[in-house]
Amino acid sequence: MSILRLKMSDETADLIRSLHPDIKRKIKAALQTVLSDPLSGKALKDELEGLQSFKVGKFRVIYKTTKDKGVIEVVTIGPRKTIYEETFRLLKRGKL
Repeated sequence: MSILRLKMSDETADLIRSLHPDIKRKIKAALQTVLSDPLSGKALKDELEGLQSFKVGKFRVIYKTTKDKGVIEVVTIGPRKTIYEETFRLLKRGKL
């Protein structure tokens, strides 16, 4: 297995820092799980194809894997209720 590294925007890192400590701890554990097994998330479909979602309680971690570069990029993190719409908006604006 190749060594993977985690990459995220400053905005996503700031979001994690601003979360409640319990949620922050769970998200950090989820990120470790994704690093050790990038396929542990659910593959997204349609407009979000190429991205994966990892469930953390009511939150979702949306990420993509670039195997040839050994990078897992965390696209965004947020509540299940709004995260997919937010991710789609980021995609439409060309920010992914």
